[in-house]
Amino acid sequence: MPDLLNQVARRIDSLKLLEPGQRVLIAVSGGLDSMVLLDLLRRIAPNHRWRISVAHLNHQLRGRSSDADERLVRRIARERRLPIIVERTEIRQIARNGKLSIEMAARKARHEFFARAAAARQIHSVAVAHHADDQLELFFLRLFRGSGGEGLSGMKWRNPSPASHTIELIRPLLDIPKSALAAYASENKLRFREDATNRSLDIQRNLIRHELLPLIRRKYQPAIDATVARASDIISAETDYVTAAAANWLRSPHPSFEKLALALQRRVLHLQLIQRGTPPQYDLIEKLRLDPNQPISLPCSAESTCLGVTISRNSNGILQLRAVAPAEFSGESRSTALRAKSGEIIFADLKIKWSLSAQPAKRLPRFESGCEFFDADKVGSTVILRHWRPGDRFRPIGMLQAVKLQDILVNQKVPKALRHCLVIATTSAGELFWVENLRISERFKLSLHTKRRLQWRWRRA
Repeated sequence: MPDLLNQVARRIDSLKLLEPGQRVLIAVSGGLDSMVLLDLLRRIAPNHRWRISVAHLNHQLRGRSSDADERLVRRIARERRLPIIVERTEIRQIARNGKLSIEMAARKARHEFFARAAAARQIHSVAVAHHADDQLELFFLRLFRGSGGEGLSGMKWRNPSPASHTIELIRPLLDIPKSALAAYASENKLRFREDATNRSLDIQRNLIRHELLPLIRRKYQPAIDATVARASDIISAETDYVTAAAANWLRSPHPSFEKLALALQRRVLHLQLIQRGTPPQYDLIEKLRLDPNQPISLPCSAESTCLGVTISRNSNGILQLRAVAPAEFSGESRSTALRAKSGEIIFADLKIKWSLSAQPAKRLPRFESGCEFFDADKVGSTVILRHWRPGDRFRPIGMLQAVKLQDILVNQKVPKALRHCLVIATTSAGELFWVENLRISERFKLSLHTKRRLQWRWRRA
């Protein structure tokens, strides 16, 4: 199929994916796509004096099938007299150790292997066999994950390896549909192996490939491949523009962050998070954008020795990371008698003003931030203020039973750095009736049977 050969050769030349005389490492799994890529580049190479090497990673996920993949790649490399680098790795063990999915662990291991193999042989380009169908499936995968413009713009013809910025990934087949690759393999009698997991509907990518896309082509848009490619191209151009504008602003911040367009504010934060090695998740970006100087707790990386990090945005739009000491449970507490009509309590950095009064018949107070009301007779004449302790249980209003306070704090996404600072109030018997900034306890809420109410106002110093 000379047409495909010429198309790929022209694309490499026009985009300057490879220079004459350059070394290139080809990632070969043994499947259809990578075997076609190897054959195409091998045929084009003499005209450009490229020096080709082959890299294969045995994931050891499919037992004998994985070993058969390795044997095939070794045999083809030997027949073509191409240098080959092979490694074997335990992907399941990597996934367990890193608390990753099998798919993510395999991707990470592949990129690290390719970067390591290329660097050891002073090769700066690694060719991978992503094609047009991969691009289409990736668009929907990222759409379902809620990705922004950078994700929906899809894979690039070239970009730095995620494992090493000194190694470049190139994708010479990115505009070629899988059907063309299959036709080329058939016509040239290329040997390859089918991965049985590509048919498993337990994998979301396969669901998109085998169920969603055929349904869209049949009932909604027969030309979905072209329309998504066009949309990705538009998104990519607009994303590149916003990214360049954000990078320029970071080099010389003007005008003020608050006056930037919404898209630029988000991209400025996005770029800074990437620079600091933090995933630029939408919720995190929005918290930083909307709440200047508010520290947000981040998990440390697996390699880090610290137990916590907070990140915040100052009024100028610049992010600041701070390591925090490990939080410890505090034994500090204070007991207060509620014998007068009103009073004030200062505990830690919290000031609480309380007052007792008769409960107006059949009328409940309006909600007010920093203020709660309780049934005073149920609370009793003594309250104890303290911090969260291991084993604390709490029954928020509206819930049928008490649950661990730790679970509530996690579900409410209270940062780790703040959980141990929260103040709670208990009765003299130790029953929790209030947790700072959370719902009150179900048992101590006002009702039509309440005779006296306890007004509870608080604010941080």
